[in-house]
Amino acid sequence: MNDDLFSVLADQQVNPALIEELCRFRQQYPLQESQQARLFRPPIPFYGREILEMAIAALLRGENLLLSGSKATGKNVLADNLSYLFGRPSYTISFNVNTDSASLIGTDTFQEGEVRLRKGPVFLCAQEGGFGILDEINMAKNDAVSVLHATLDYRRIIDVPGYERIALHPATRFIGTMNHGYAGTRELNEALVSRFLVIDMPDLDEELLTRVVSASFPSLRPEALRQFCGLFLDLQTKAANGEISTKPLDLRGLLAALGTIQTGLTPSLAVKMGITNKCFDQFEGEIVDDVVLTRIPSSWTAADVFDR
Repeated sequence: MNDDLFSVLADQQVNPALIEELCRFRQQYPLQESQQARLFRPPIPFYGREILEMAIAALLRGENLLLSGSKATGKNVLADNLSYLFGRPSYTISFNVNTDSASLIGTDTFQEGEVRLRKGPVFLCAQEGGFGILDEINMAKNDAVSVLHATLDYRRIIDVPGYERIALHPATRFIGTMNHGYAGTRELNEALVSRFLVIDMPDLDEELLTRVVSASFPSLRPEALRQFCGLFLDLQTKAANGEISTKPLDLRGLLAALGTIQTGLTPSLAVKMGITNKCFDQFEGEIVDDVVLTRIPSSWTAADVFDR
């Protein structure tokens, strides 16, 4: 398999037997031409050998995964990487207060003089052998959860009222993600949790964060890499200690800020957009500003951050 994401698995010394089984799975369930548009290639690889081994082994056995952890631990990055590594079309379902059974399975529509089912993402995922990413599953309300129960357990079926029973394609898997303590979230009931194998995602440490940032921006200068990673870790510590909220603890924001610096924006303005301005409380913003100034000198330009 000549794919750099598979090279990342080998570089992290992921069990070769798992990589071999992963390749065998792809051969057994080849991606159809019509599904190519839904094969999403993640922009950055996931780093973490033990997490990858647990996730790959579970999915190979036909299990569903629940990725639980705090903000910025790479849950969605892992889910996207797994979908791509297994070579399956991905369907992302973001749960909110308006997500109900109809938005998951589908709704009746009137086409060409007859009533037809307009298929929802869970229905399509089940038919095509896709990977369904159930984002923020702990925001799902009871109506949506009832659909997931039969879909996720050993029966692997979807009952659509008025239509035939749908059996899940053997390659279909579901990966749930959840953050703790977000507004609108709630505890998952035992019946739903029992349908998953759960991975508790650890906070990013310096080594993993450095690998993620340097993989995204290979031309980043060593000192800039150290300081930007240090900034994120400082904010992570303050959030863990309750000194600030998790709003400025945003890895996407940090990477986006680095992207604008690479375009030519000054680092101080880029960090304001990517991190500081996500604090809507003035006192919290001042704390974050102080942390930023200890790491990112106001005199820095794009040339101090990236090699030209």
